Parts: sequence; structure tokens; C-alpha cells
Amino acid sequence: METTKVVVGLVSDLDDPGCREFTIGEGDWPFRGFIVRQGDEVYAYQNFCMHAGHPLNWKPDGFLTGDGSQIICSSHGAIYEIDSGECVAGPCPGRKLRPIEVEIRDGEVIVRGSGKVS
Repeated sequence: METTKVVVGLVSDLDDPGCREFTIGEGDWPFRGFIVRQGDEVYAYQNFCMHAGHPLNWKPDGFLTGDGSQIICSSHGAIYEIDSGECVAGPCPGRKLRPIEVEIRDGEVIVRGSGKVS
């Protein structure tokens, strides 16, 4: 399966902590994901709640709790750790968000994926 590289943006343009959505692929069903910056680290996950199977956010780039310390699903309040994607509170404890390959190169955040939803 062919992988696609997507430049999500510059690390310096992200708040700390901060998030940004991205898509890989085109059409009605592109792969939807998001990145989270926490200090010098950037994590990337599929935008898919492990409890209900729909996107985690209601508003653009809105993936974090009020204090910015964890990822939250806007629908049912599932709480996920930023660094592991593990659900630590809410309706799906122990399940994990699907991580996406991410790297920082020359200040750019780059993700790789197939453009297929899984």
C-alpha cells in the first residue's frame, strides 16, 4: 500500500500544548488525523474515538482538555494521554488511539499514512 507524506505545518506555529487536524488522501473518505505538540515532542493520532467511532473534536483543532494536559473526546468525555493515546477516563479505559508516523524535519511537522481509513 502506498504511503503519502503530508506537511501539517511548522512546529513554531503550534501552541504548546496545541493541536492541528490533517487529512491524507482525497474524496469522501480521506484519512483524518491530528497532531499534538507537548513541549519539544509532537504526537499524531487518527481522529477516531475508541468509544463511539466518530471524530474526537466538535470544533476545528479542538482536541485538548481545558488545561491542555490531555486529549478529550467532545462527545462522551473519553480522556486520552497525549504521549501514549491511552484512554485513562470515560467510557473506554485501556483502549488506545491509533498512532500515526510523525517526524519533525527542518521545523516542519510531517506525517505519513496510506489515506485509507482503518
